[in-house]
Amino acid sequence: MSLLGLYKSRVAAGEIETDADQAAVMTRLAILAGDMEAEGTGLLARLRKKPAPRGIYLHGGVGRGKTMLMDMFFAGVKVEAKQRAHFQGFMQDVHGRLHRARKSAQDAIAPVAVAIAARAKLLCLDEMQITDIADAMIVGRLFAALFTHGTIIVTTSNLAPEELYRDGLNRQLFAPFISLMRERLDVVALEGGTDYRLGRVKAYETFITPLGPAADAKVQELWLKLTDTEVGEAMELDLLGRRLRVPQAAHGCARFSFAELCGAALGPADYLAIARNFRTVFVENIPALTAAQRNEARRFVMLIDTLYDAKVRLAASSAKASEGIYPGGDHRFEFDRTVSRLKEMQSTSWWGKKIVET
Repeated sequence: MSLLGLYKSRVAAGEIETDADQAAVMTRLAILAGDMEAEGTGLLARLRKKPAPRGIYLHGGVGRGKTMLMDMFFAGVKVEAKQRAHFQGFMQDVHGRLHRARKSAQDAIAPVAVAIAARAKLLCLDEMQITDIADAMIVGRLFAALFTHGTIIVTTSNLAPEELYRDGLNRQLFAPFISLMRERLDVVALEGGTDYRLGRVKAYETFITPLGPAADAKVQELWLKLTDTEVGEAMELDLLGRRLRVPQAAHGCARFSFAELCGAALGPADYLAIARNFRTVFVENIPALTAAQRNEARRFVMLIDTLYDAKVRLAASSAKASEGIYPGGDHRFEFDRTVSRLKEMQSTSWWGKKIVET
């Protein structure tokens, strides 16, 4: 069965909803699959020196089905030398390879690109997101070398190419990579506003109390519903040369403990970076704060204000309901506003009508 036929059969079976924009993307992916299968990816294809088919940069909002479409393409395309990876995991592997290659080569990127291209004539990368200056300085030369060796790249991202590494350190040095993406890949937008993952969490609590094994299980279930992932990938955000660790990230969601966000010495720049890079933030194990915990309370106020202003969705587990988290202390006045915002951020209108309509 063709890729487009497979997609239509899943729609007919009720496994996925009818979506004209997804169907258009699958048609484009099916054309690429046909071109690759007709061209071949072995020695004879390389000897013919025909230009490789153009890859695809697929971007769109969280939950639009980008990963599903890429995975259907990857599973269905009849190419032996292919690799599929999460972008962050791929870059971690690249950094490890570069570290080893530098022991014997002046230009470490060249042999690393050769090794990757040898095993991946098709490279599918999920959730491209450049937040680290080390990645930003490497990815352009690496991708250029992969294209030279004939690797075809299909990648998904929540961001258009021009939005990658926005506000990053020395971003002007990253600009050639954006031009390279436009030159070598067809940039395809998955339009429409339906976030299909949100439909899975209707009637779910998003602010869970009290703490305990039951709350942990509910948070994990909500995380799985929104990310299709048991455990997210650890990653780092670059803040003008300083790095902020994200313990788990997947499909536009980030997962932290209260201690990691508000017990550590973080500030507005950290919270703004999180809000800019993720559409849903999980904050686990919010304690009942005492009056003496004024620093933790102040950071929590800043965190919620930042997420609220950026329209980020919040999923949390807490020892107390929102009004009981910080009943008295130096930041009581500010915390009254935080309580109001926490209540609003639990509403279906905040999360989106799709929760109650699906």
